Amino acid sequence: MADGPEYGFCVVIDDDEDILVAAQLLLRRLFADVATARSPDEALPLIRARTPDVVLLDANFARGATDAAEGLAWLDKLLAIDPEMVVVMITAHAGIQVAVAAMKRGATDFVSKPWSNEKLLATVRTAAALRRSRVAAGRGGATPPIAGAAGSTLLGRSPAMARVHSLIARAGPTDANVLVLGENGTGKELVARELHRQSLRADKVMLTVDLGAVSEELIDSELFGHVKGAFTDARADRVGRIQAADGGTLFLDEIGNLPLRLQPKLLTALEQRQVTPVGANKPVPVDIRVIAATNLPPEKLRDEAHFRQDLLFRLNTVEIDLPPLRDRPEDVPELIGHYLGHYAKRYGRALPRLGPAAERALLAHDWPGNVRALRHALERAVILAREDQALEPEDFALASAAPRIAPVAAPPPLDDLNLDRVERRLVEEALRKHGYNISLAAGELGLSRAALYRRMEKHGL
Repeated sequence: MADGPEYGFCVVIDDDEDILVAAQLLLRRLFADVATARSPDEALPLIRARTPDVVLLDANFARGATDAAEGLAWLDKLLAIDPEMVVVMITAHAGIQVAVAAMKRGATDFVSKPWSNEKLLATVRTAAALRRSRVAAGRGGATPPIAGAAGSTLLGRSPAMARVHSLIARAGPTDANVLVLGENGTGKELVARELHRQSLRADKVMLTVDLGAVSEELIDSELFGHVKGAFTDARADRVGRIQAADGGTLFLDEIGNLPLRLQPKLLTALEQRQVTPVGANKPVPVDIRVIAATNLPPEKLRDEAHFRQDLLFRLNTVEIDLPPLRDRPEDVPELIGHYLGHYAKRYGRALPRLGPAAERALLAHDWPGNVRALRHALERAVILAREDQALEPEDFALASAAPRIAPVAAPPPLDDLNLDRVERRLVEEALRKHGYNISLAAGELGLSRAALYRRMEKHGL
């Protein structure tokens, strides 16, 4: 049985009716609702009425225009409405120059006309996932996060987090490459964003590549770009993320998923500070600061059969080990207070009271899914909270977030053949079995990481 749409709402803005029709038909695979507009003026009411997951914006609207001035101006206006809006530029003429300019002004990505359907879907899916992660992390324009240090978006004042803040403060203003280690759900992307915010490149672009969400076949082109004709469907030059991040910061999330065959190429690019797009003969100079992150255990990361040690040495000039939540329980009350307030505001609810038993249960829990799991439990509790009644342990469904070492539950009884319930049980069992390690759980289920994330979202896990 095919999955339904992964995301809610997308807006496509282009003056070409054929482009609008083609994009709408294709993107219905990803979005429950795809709205189209012939001009940004026409799109504004749609965007203001419903916050879109992704906006696809054409670079040129005036007849004969090729300089993208109008598209870039509208990009600025859209980001002024919502600085966290995810905008993918649609380019045709002077694609590389326009793409780099757009991404440096805040666009998330770009697609070139004519596009490959596979590439368009991959680009927009990644962009929508970014928007979802921003909203989930509380950066969607709702409640500002409590500062863990002056101006920081990282929560927590425990000694373990104080060490993290100290490393960020010392490494941030330098151009040193940083490797962030930590389990899933600990906030590695927040560390990367904080390093960029405190860097000398803070006014430049920070581009993210989630190597766990990009298929192996597309990683080469995604990082290094390609020239027209380099392979089937390479119908135009495409700038890679490394080149697009020139002058700013490149965040390589899930670096442990980079295939061995591409690791020497990344190492060469970092050492020589230049990239050679797929199919090109001439390298392009780049000036970037690299922040990488991985949930791989140290012994696997330092296994030459899995990860080149010379590349590791290049990436971890500074290494920041982000502690799991179980190692900083003193931060849990602050996190609870922040996310209860955040979700109460998001859902228009009164701030719920936390009963003594619920508080004891939350503080005693091991949180194998770390801050992400705590956040989800608190969101559920706010949604289901009863008016004028304090929250109790059962409001947090802590049994579904079992301790790190727990027996695998029995399989669903054969008389229950409901596919949704069976799927939920299997996903829960795989997550518990592997201590909420997404890569291992996805492997056991025979899914990609992205597919497992979609099922977790579907079932509220």
